[in-house]
Amino acid sequence: MDIHFYGRYLPYFEFSNFYRAPITIDGKTYATSEHYFQSQKFLDAKIQEKIRSCSPSSALSIGNDRNLPLREDWECIKEDVMRKALEAKFTQHPKLKNLLLSTGNRNLMEWKAHGSYWGCYTSGGQNRLGVLLMELREKLRDADG
Repeated sequence: MDIHFYGRYLPYFEFSNFYRAPITIDGKTYATSEHYFQSQKFLDAKIQEKIRSCSPSSALSIGNDRNLPLREDWECIKEDVMRKALEAKFTQHPKLKNLLLSTGNRNLMEWKAHGSYWGCYTSGGQNRLGVLLMELREKLRDADG
């Protein structure tokens, strides 16, 4: 049986990038993995800091603002940025790591009302967040040996 996650009041919301689990990367603390991910879309330190210090939904809004100077290599590096955010989240919070490992081999799907690159829905979406979580789950399982 697949595990669908997304909504704040639904099971496995912890897998969402909006779940408040502070992560520290490169000496900076971010309230959520969403904050880190969105901040990395830009090279401008002021934009990064603005994203780091706002709400998760505001971080998403700022990150999606195409009037801001998106880094040129974003499409090439976005999955690596997400991997780094997820690894920080699930290694810096043992409870979250255990929850991820407890899913066994079940398919993880960010289930939204509309499809996207990161999520999926009944008739579309690529579910890249789910795929990267399953990839991380295997890596953590292998590391625990």
